[in-house]
Amino acid sequence: MVRLAQRGFTLLEMLLVLMLLGMMYALLPPMFASGGSVTELKAAARQVAAGLRKARGQAIADRQESTLSIDVDAKKFQLSGDPKVYSLPGAASVSVQTADSEVYAENLASIRFYPDGGSTGGRVTLAMGERAFMVDVDWLTGRVEILDQP
Repeated sequence: MVRLAQRGFTLLEMLLVLMLLGMMYALLPPMFASGGSVTELKAAARQVAAGLRKARGQAIADRQESTLSIDVDAKKFQLSGDPKVYSLPGAASVSVQTADSEVYAENLASIRFYPDGGSTGGRVTLAMGERAFMVDVDWLTGRVEILDQP
């Protein structure tokens, strides 16, 4: 009669697995908690980029200048000719770099697009903590690009 070896786990192996699972359980929630704000920040950067692209498209299609105005204190932006006001995340810090002629007050600035597709150029920076997304507008071509700063 042949005896088969019994298979199973030792108590030490079971305790080791439980200890590893406990460590993973303790580390995962903070990782997901910070991910929500980064996701929200990236979505806001995409929303600003989409607004800038829409303003450029309007300028080309209508053959007249179009602007995207940003209120950095209220964390809102609006396209010229559009009554809708878009909100940015409250926890984000917002800054705008643009031509001096497009700065109307300390907290209000705009990026202007021309009928040929060009613009005044500029950068809208959205940041939360150490993470930042920059939405760049090329002055010559009006091209809009999102840059990620880890």
